[in-house]
Amino acid sequence: MTAGHVPGDPRGFTPVGPAEHRPGPATVLVDGTPVLEHRFLVPIDHALTLEQARVQDADGTGVGPGGRGTLEVLAREVRAPDDPDGERPWLLYLQGGPGFGAPRPARLGGWQRELAKDFRLLLLDQRGTGGSTPATAATLAALPDDAARAAYLTHLRAPSIVQDAEMIRRALGAGPWTTLGQSFGGFCTLSYLSWHPAGLERCLITGGLAPLTGHADRVYRATYARMRARAEEFFARHPGDRARWAEVVGLARAAETAGDPVRLPDGSPLTAGRVQQLGMLLGGNTRVDQLHWALADAVDRTGAAPRLSEAFGAAVAAQVERGTNPLYAVLHEAIYAQPAGLADGRPATDWSAARTLAQHVDFDPARSPAPLPTGEHVMPWSFETEAALRPLAGTARLLAAKEDWGPLYDLDVLAANDVPVAAAVYMHDVYVDRDLSLETAGRVRNLQVWETDAFHHDGLADDGPAIVRRLLDLTRGED
Repeated sequence: MTAGHVPGDPRGFTPVGPAEHRPGPATVLVDGTPVLEHRFLVPIDHALTLEQARVQDADGTGVGPGGRGTLEVLAREVRAPDDPDGERPWLLYLQGGPGFGAPRPARLGGWQRELAKDFRLLLLDQRGTGGSTPATAATLAALPDDAARAAYLTHLRAPSIVQDAEMIRRALGAGPWTTLGQSFGGFCTLSYLSWHPAGLERCLITGGLAPLTGHADRVYRATYARMRARAEEFFARHPGDRARWAEVVGLARAAETAGDPVRLPDGSPLTAGRVQQLGMLLGGNTRVDQLHWALADAVDRTGAAPRLSEAFGAAVAAQVERGTNPLYAVLHEAIYAQPAGLADGRPATDWSAARTLAQHVDFDPARSPAPLPTGEHVMPWSFETEAALRPLAGTARLLAAKEDWGPLYDLDVLAANDVPVAAAVYMHDVYVDRDLSLETAGRVRNLQVWETDAFHHDGLADDGPAIVRRLLDLTRGED
């Protein structure tokens, strides 16, 4: 690491060269879609050249597990069956998250099929996710202590992800390419526009306009308000579910208070706060009513007293399990962390979601008899209740207290942006607030907004072809 370099600060990155490209195997899906695997070697710390990072691999002085200075990034190229030779221009897909790998298509459908009419798609497993060098509880445990783990994780934020992407573009010999960023992928897009605009032909964003300045607190205050409105909408559509919700939370709390909590399939306790995390289902059109069915089957009344059913425990477990993607919990607030000058003078996130909960009594399980469902609100107690996260509790505390963050965006470059950008802003999005999104849109030159109340955060899964076609038309001046 260079002297004075803040990990993940793009201003300290070296000039971009190509990644080392390692072509992998090709396969053909059942519908005839060709999928080609690509692997790339990049520095963990982009303050180093790839050659310098290789030296760290050899001498064990890198910041990664095992002292490595490089990591591998996996991407899959998806071509339409009528473009077997890959003659179409590239489109890079930036997945939501943080901490999730790119989609694994079983066949070419939805938004991928629509975009494959014009592009060959590159589905990127962002560093630390999927088939890229993984950052899991097991691999992070190979680092010597919490400080080393926290230092490594600072290299997994958006600026480093887009530095990888630009190195990959150059390794592929591609000209400026189109990108599609969903949710956190939209945050990455804003970083890409900030640090490497010359690599971009156009950008499409769905539910992913992050605030460019300010503390993470403003994000969580806004999303608590959106979750409240969404919960009331849900209970109005399913009137009986308000009483079911109160009963379920009450049963979980009573068992916990009695010292004999209900256990999820992994043996961890089912607390009232973990029941609240079922609110993640309220984040989209395609899954909102799954909460209704979970509540319908939640209570087993066949015994002497009502009890929470195994089916309900499985439904909660599916939402709260983070063992396979701990980055979501560990880095969730860090994706908003900025230097003091861009964060209202408070660079540390300091468990923002938990602190701002104090302003919302109706979400607080300590103060409300039936606290409302929560959304993307990561609480410090998650690192105690879930066995897979427990080894990362100290690391998470260090990241929450960290103050020397690098910037995520370059405001001056965004204000002068020449790359055509079109963004779908979902009016009632409970994860990426509409008002904060429009604030950002007003600060990025050449960005056009399509605001709609027809979709929630999972619009791409609901009617992806129509959404991406609308956004493409906007960037081409055809809307």
